[in-house]
This record gives sequence, C-alpha cells and structure tokens, in this order.
Amino acid sequence: MTGLDLNELLRGVAVGAIPILLAITLHEVAHGWAARQRGDRTAEMLGRLSLNPLRHIDPVGTVLVPAILWFTGGLLFGWAKPVPVAFQNLRNPKRDMVFVALAGPGANFVMALGWALVYKLTLVFGLANSVAGEFLMGMARIGLLINVLLAAFNLLPIPPLDGGRVLRGLVSEGLGKYLDRIEPFGLIIIVLLLFSGLLWAVVTPLYALVEGLVIFLVGL
Repeated sequence: MTGLDLNELLRGVAVGAIPILLAITLHEVAHGWAARQRGDRTAEMLGRLSLNPLRHIDPVGTVLVPAILWFTGGLLFGWAKPVPVAFQNLRNPKRDMVFVALAGPGANFVMALGWALVYKLTLVFGLANSVAGEFLMGMARIGLLINVLLAAFNLLPIPPLDGGRVLRGLVSEGLGKYLDRIEPFGLIIIVLLLFSGLLWAVVTPLYALVEGLVIFLVGL
C-alpha cells in the first residue's frame, strides 16, 4: 500500500466512522427502546440500550462481511448484532412486534434526514469549499447513504430482518409459523443473496424510494 493509498484509507475511515457507527448503534438501540416502551425490558437488562458501539458489534455482519466486500471491491455493507427482544413479554405481542421492528428502520430514516440537512446547510452557509465543509459534506454523504441503505435493507420481508418481523406481525398464525421455520436460515439466505448479486436487485428500488423521500422532505 502506497503512502497515498494509506492517506486515502485513513481519510475514508475518519469521514465514515461517525456516521456508520451512529447508524448501526442507534438502529439497534431504537429496537430496544421500542420494546421497553411496549413492556419488554430484556435489552435494557442486558445493557443493549447503551450508545457504546462495541456492545452492538456482530462478528459476521460488522467485521467479516464488510472486510470481504472491502477486499473484493464490492459495496461496503454490514449489520450489527440484533438487540434481544422477548416478544412474549410485549403487552400485545403480535401488534407490538410490528412497532418494535419498524423502530430500527425508522431511526435510520430520521438519521438520513439529519445528514441530508447537514449537507444542505453546509451548502447554504457557503462552507462547501472549506476544509471543514468538505469534511462535513463527506460525513453527510456517507451518513445519508448508510442510513438509507440500512433502512431499505432491513425492510426486506426476510426473517429475522425487520421487514420479516413486520410481516410476521401482520399475517395469520399459520403463515407466521411458516416464517418462524424460515428464520433460523435467514442469515444464510441473506448472505447467499448478497454474494450472488440478487440482493441489490431487490434493495435498489427500496433504496431509491427511501432516498427520494428524504431528498424531497429536506429539499435537496
């Protein structure tokens, strides 16, 4: 690795670290917070409402998959360790499951709005050509991308993704039990779809929809 490559890598890490860590941490904390609001304190008791990113790192989703994608030149992507939720402790398990599941993508959507606003204000105040402005805009671009991507990805109706949880809460018990049988294989399905390239064919339309809504609301 040349000095220039190393500098680019360090700059990329510096710009991307904060928005990426915020995106994965607050996504999981939002699930735990929503579960607590609906009667389940499992995440709180296990210390998973913490804003410390280390508590939410998943060896596969946060380390292995992003590393493989980085070295193979793919789109950098990953996920955090899911927050534990005892759905039977929720006041209305079937209905509240939907609320808890949507809290994660909802947090990413709010963060995407926040980063889009940072980007817009940097332009409005004429800071785009300054060193600080370039740094902020770089962070904002990554923050917008990762949060929209996480929101779109997690809305896929594949258990144990949030979209799968939403689907589980909306369908009949018969279909729900079928989804429960699929869930143990969900991670394998996702990884296979990811490395086959089929995952992006499904995520891209959702990404475009979420990103378009963010841009419309912020007025970029």
